[in-house]
Amino acid sequence: MAHNKGSSLSNARGREMYVGSQIRDSLSLLDVLYANAFEEEDIDSKVAKKTEVDFYRGAPPQWLNFCWAERATSADKTTTFIKRDGYTELIQNIKKPCKGDLTSTMNLMYQPGSGGTTLAKQVLWDMRKTLRCAVLTGPTSDITAIAKQVIHLFTAGGQGHQNTVLLLLEDERILENLQDAIIKEITDRNITTHMPVVIILNCVRKEVIKQEDHNKSRHVILRMELSEAEKKQFEEKQIEISRSYSNEHKQFHGFNIMRENFSGDYVKETCAFLDVRKKRRPKKSQLLSFLSLVNAYVPGSHLLESQCQAFLGPPDPNYGGPSFEQRMEPFSHLIVTFPSQQGQDKHVRMAHPLIAQQCVKVLATAGVTRSDTARNFLIDFCGEEVQQHLMPVIKDMLTKREITVDHQQNTGHVCVLQNKPTKREMGEERKDTFSRLIHDIEANEIKSNCVSVLQLASEKITQNPFFPQALARFFYLRMEDYGVAEQWAKIAKDRDPKNSFVADTLGQVYKKHLNSRVHDPSISAQDILQLAVKAFEAFKDVERAAENEQGADMQDDGMTKVSHIFNNRGLFGYLRVANIVFDSLVSLDNNWQKVLTMEISADSFFISINQLFKYKPLIINLRDEVERKFEFFDGYLTYSKPSMKINEPNYFQTDVKNCYCKYVGTCTPIHSESAIDVPLQKLKEEMAITFPGLLCCLDKGYDESNLSRITKLWEEIQECEKKKDGGGENKAAQNFILANIILSKVEAASPMLTPLPILRRTLERHLLANYSNQTPEFYLLVLLLFWPEEHKKIGFNIDLNKRIIEMQDSYNNTYKKHLRSRYLRPLIFLGKGEGLSRLVHRSKIDNLFVKENQMARPEARTDTISGEVWRKPSVQDLLLPVNGVVRQHRVFARVDGKEIEVCADQQSKVWKSGDVCFYLGFTIRGPVAYGIQYPSHHGHFFHSDRMTGEVPRKMLEVPDIKSIKDEPVRSCATCANVMESTNWVQVEPVVIIEEAPMFSMSPAGRYECRVSGLRWVCKDHVSLQYQFSSWEPHSAMMKSLGYKQGGPLLDVTIIAGELEEVHLPHFACFGDDPSFKEKVRVLHVEDCGVSVKQVDEVTRFHVKILHPTFSPKGVLVRSGFPLKVHCDLLLYQAKAPSWTDS
Repeated sequence: MAHNKGSSLSNARGREMYVGSQIRDSLSLLDVLYANAFEEEDIDSKVAKKTEVDFYRGAPPQWLNFCWAERATSADKTTTFIKRDGYTELIQNIKKPCKGDLTSTMNLMYQPGSGGTTLAKQVLWDMRKTLRCAVLTGPTSDITAIAKQVIHLFTAGGQGHQNTVLLLLEDERILENLQDAIIKEITDRNITTHMPVVIILNCVRKEVIKQEDHNKSRHVILRMELSEAEKKQFEEKQIEISRSYSNEHKQFHGFNIMRENFSGDYVKETCAFLDVRKKRRPKKSQLLSFLSLVNAYVPGSHLLESQCQAFLGPPDPNYGGPSFEQRMEPFSHLIVTFPSQQGQDKHVRMAHPLIAQQCVKVLATAGVTRSDTARNFLIDFCGEEVQQHLMPVIKDMLTKREITVDHQQNTGHVCVLQNKPTKREMGEERKDTFSRLIHDIEANEIKSNCVSVLQLASEKITQNPFFPQALARFFYLRMEDYGVAEQWAKIAKDRDPKNSFVADTLGQVYKKHLNSRVHDPSISAQDILQLAVKAFEAFKDVERAAENEQGADMQDDGMTKVSHIFNNRGLFGYLRVANIVFDSLVSLDNNWQKVLTMEISADSFFISINQLFKYKPLIINLRDEVERKFEFFDGYLTYSKPSMKINEPNYFQTDVKNCYCKYVGTCTPIHSESAIDVPLQKLKEEMAITFPGLLCCLDKGYDESNLSRITKLWEEIQECEKKKDGGGENKAAQNFILANIILSKVEAASPMLTPLPILRRTLERHLLANYSNQTPEFYLLVLLLFWPEEHKKIGFNIDLNKRIIEMQDSYNNTYKKHLRSRYLRPLIFLGKGEGLSRLVHRSKIDNLFVKENQMARPEARTDTISGEVWRKPSVQDLLLPVNGVVRQHRVFARVDGKEIEVCADQQSKVWKSGDVCFYLGFTIRGPVAYGIQYPSHHGHFFHSDRMTGEVPRKMLEVPDIKSIKDEPVRSCATCANVMESTNWVQVEPVVIIEEAPMFSMSPAGRYECRVSGLRWVCKDHVSLQYQFSSWEPHSAMMKSLGYKQGGPLLDVTIIAGELEEVHLPHFACFGDDPSFKEKVRVLHVEDCGVSVKQVDEVTRFHVKILHPTFSPKGVLVRSGFPLKVHCDLLLYQAKAPSWTDS
C-alpha cells in the first residue's frame, strides 16, 4: 500500500507528508489507511479480481476492494462502489465540526450481514485524504497502549502537521474507557489543538434494532432492508457483475442476498441442497455444521484454516493434497476464506449470517441438533489447550447475554422484592437470562441439553469460571435444582476466588432458594433462617471481594477480568435477602416485627423459642447491618449514577428504601439510652439522618413544614453533641448547616433559618480546630458558604485552592473506590443572588429541564446534565456565568481577583488554553465547570434573539410581512434583473462581549440579521450563533484557485434545531451577466480542511445553501474579470479646501 517515497498521512491543511518506518512500526495496534494507499502501484489484476470475487461471495472488504473499484470507476469501466443510504449521513456527521470536543463518537448500529463493516471502511477510504484513518485491530486489553498509539498517529509529523484521527472501533465494551484514556494522554502530553483529536466511528452489531436506537443522536442505523434507491443500485451492479463473472455470479451469496433484499426464500433455496445424515457424517459436513453454529450465534467470528484442515485430516494441501475449498465441496460456495489482518493463517467463515442461521435450522430439523453440534465442536476443537482466538468465540456463544429493552410494564422482567414479584420500568434495558444459543436450545430441545453443553464446556475449559457460573444460573433459574446450582456456583467461585461478580452467583442461588420456599405453608422460622444465613454469608463474601477487587495483585490475564466498576451486588443482595426474611418471618408471627426492629428485646423472645437461639447474633445485628448498607446506598445513589447519560434503575432505590423502612424507620431500638436517640429516630423515619439523605429531601418533595422540623431536630442534636465534647458534634454541625441550606430553597424567609454569618462561624470553628480526617461533605459546605462573591468581603480568609485539594484527598480515601467509573452528580450550583439564595439545588435544574422537554425523546428528558441543558433560557436565568481561564488543560475560575482551580465536567471540551466561561456546580469531589465555552476569535458572538432568552413576541407568531418594521430597501439599477427573494423577518442580534454566549430558540420562519445580513429558514425552533471571521488565512489559497472574496466570512454554528436554508450575504454586483452563477462559489472552512463548493442559488445580495452543515463559510467570486460591488459610501465635506483641487 506504500508510495514509492513511502507512506503518507494527511495534515489539517489537506496536504500530505511522508512518514518513515519508525512511525509505521510504532502503530502496531492500528491498521492505518495511509493517504497515498496503492498510489503509483502496479496492482496485480489477478490478485485484485480474486479479492473482488471473495468480497462478492461474502468475505469482509479489503482496502484493495475500494481501490480497485475506484480505479475502475474513474476509467468508466464499472459503476461506482455501492454505498448504502447511511453513507451520506455518516460523512456529514463526521465532517460536522465538533468545536470544543477533543474526542467525539459517531455510532454505526447495524444488523449482522447488512454491510455495516463495508460501509464503515468505505467511509474511511473516502476520507483518507482529509483525516488520518485507522482501524483498531490489535488486542484491546491494554487501553493505555491503544490511546498512546492513537495520539501518536495524531501528532505524527510534529507541530503544524497534526490531523484528526478517524478511528474505526468494533468493540463497544472499551469505548468509554478508551475515550478517557485518550483524554488523559492528551492532558499528560499537554497537546494544544484547534481541531478534534479523534473521531471514533463505533460499529455496533445488534440482532434487533429497536425504535429507541433511531431516536439517539449521532446514530446511523443500517438494517437488513434496502431502500428503493439501494435496490436500483444493486440491480445496475448485478447487470455489470453478470457480464464480468458469467460463470460465478450465482454463487456471490454476499452480494446476492443483499440484492434480493435479504430474502429468506433466496437463503432457503441456497441451502436446499444440503443432504443431512445423523450418523456417519463426513468430516466436511461436520465442519459445515460447526461453522454454521459459530457464525449464527457469534456474527463476525471465524475459525482458522489450519484448524479446519487439522479437523479434516490428511491429505494436507501443503503436501500435495487438494485445497481446502476443494475438500469442502459441495459446500464451498457457502464458505469464504480470506487473509487475516496480520497476514498469517487464513480465516474461514460462512458466506453470510443468514446462510449460517438457515444451515443451523436445516440441520436441527434433520435431527442434528444445536446441542449436538455444540458438544461435538467443544470435543473436536477444545483439546488440552484452547487456542487463544477461539476462547472469546466459545465464551460469547455460551455465556454472552444480549441487552434488550422492556416496552410494557406488564411484560417486563420480574424482580423479586419482598415476597412479591415487581415489574421493571417500561423502556428499561436489561440483559437476557442466557445466551442466544442456550435460549434456542431450551426453546427447541429439552432443558437437559442446555445443561450438557454448559457442563461439557465447564469440564473441557477447566480454568474459566464463566461456564460453571452460567451452568449454576441455569440450574437455579430453569431447573430449580438449588443443590446442584450451589455446587456449580462454588466451582465457579473456586476458579476465580477474587472475582466478586462470580461470587455473586452463589448468593443468588441461596436467595432464589429462600424466595422459592417462603410460599410453602409448611415452612418454619428455622427453615427461613437456615437458608437466610447462607445467603447473608454469601453476599458478605461478595462485598469483601468487591472491596479488594482493585488491588495491585488483580491482573487481567484474559481469563479473569479486573472490574473497572465497584460491584454493589453484595450489598444490594444482602438487603434483598433481609427484605424476604422480614416479610416471611412477620407473616408467621407479628412479634417478629418487634424483634427485627429491636422494639423489644431479643433475649426475652428467644427464651420462648429455644431452637432458634443460635440465630440470635444474626437477628441482633440485622437492623444495624441494614442501616449500614442503606447509608452506603444513600451516598452511592445521591452522589453518583452509572454514567452521564444513564440513570439508576428505579427498582434499585425502591428496594433499598423499602428494606430500610421495615427495619429502621418505624421505632427506636429498646437499648437506646441517649437523649439524642429520640430525635435521631425521628430523622431516620424522615430518611434525613445522613448528609446525602438531607440533600435528597427536595427530590422527595418535602415542604417547609417537613424541612423546618428536620432542621429543628438537627439543631437539638448539635446542641447535645456540643455538651458531650466528642467527635459527634462535627457531623451534627454539618447536617445542621445543610438542613438550613435545603430549607432556604423552599422558604428563604423561614424563621427556622439560622443567619449565614452564624453558619459560617460554625464552620470556621471546626476549620480552626483543625479536625483531622475531615469528610468530603465538610469541605463541600466550606466551598458553598465561603465561595467568593464579587466585591464582597466574607471576613474569614480561607485558601480555597488548599481546601479543594484536601477535599479531593478526602474523596479519594472515602468514596473513590466505590464510585470509580461512575458519573459524579452535581449537588449544588452557583446561581445569581447573594448568601444562601445563590445556591441552586440540583433538583431545580432537573425539574426545569424535564418540564421543558415533556415532548422530547425519553433519553433527552433524563439526560439533564448534557450540553443541551446549559442552553435553556430558564436555566441561564437561574445560574451565574463564571469567567475563567484554561491553562495546560486545567480550568481555573476567576472570582474577585482570585483564580481557583476547578474540574471540567467534560474534559474533552477543554481543547485549548485561553479565556472561558462556564457554570459552576459542586460534586462530592469538589467544584466542577459545566457548559464550558470559549469566546470567539474576535471576542464576541451574534445571537438570533435576546440575551435574556426571551424571544420577542412578534417572533413567536407566524410573521405577517405587513407588521414588520419597514427597513430601507436595497436597490441597484445595474443588476435589477437579478432575482431577489423577499418576505424576511428582520431580527436584531444580541452581541456579547468577552463572555460565553447565551442561547435561546427562535420559531419557524424566514429571518435576516440586521447586522450581518445573514438569512436563514427553519421549520421549527432553532438557536444559532454566528460571528465574522478573517479572510486573511485563506487569501493565498483563494488566489491559487483563481477566486477572490465576494462577501464576509461568517462562522455559523447551530446550537439547537435544524435549518432548511442559509443565505450568505455577498457584495458583488453582476449587472446583466447571464453566467454570473457559474462565477460564484462558497468557501467551507472545516477542521479537516478547506473546500470550495458550488451554490444552490444566487440572488442579488445573497447566495443560498440548502441543508447546510456548519463551519465558517463565505462567498467567493472568480477572478479575472472586473467586479463591481455594492457598498455603503460615506462622503465627508472638508471645512478647509487646502487638500482639494483648485
